[in-house]
Amino acid sequence: MQYLVGTDSVHTTAAICDYLDGRATSDDSVTVVAAVDDETARQDAREALNVAPVRLATVGTVETDVRDGDPASVLPDVADEIDADELVVGARSGNPDATAALGSTAQAVLEAATRPVVVVPVPEL
Repeated sequence: MQYLVGTDSVHTTAAICDYLDGRATSDDSVTVVAAVDDETARQDAREALNVAPVRLATVGTVETDVRDGDPASVLPDVADEIDADELVVGARSGNPDATAALGSTAQAVLEAATRPVVVVPVPEL
């Protein structure tokens, strides 16, 4: 199985890794992507991506990538590129226009989905 993970923070990556624990196996591949639009976000993205290979050490292949652009646009494009079987994203974002239960990126990805999407709750700090 090919999983695509979209992340924007260490906390989101950790929550998604918790979800994948016990699901993703040594036969699977996980690609973790952080989409950024400025240098501050790029540093946060690098930190978020560092978590995945450690937390998913038993998964067959774990790749990480920082992409420029809006996550709601970048993630579906990457899903097509890698032919992902499942997209996994966090439930919340910092966007004030997002609903209380679902972040704007998760909402946009769900609306544009052409493959299964799992939205993982991210615990509040």
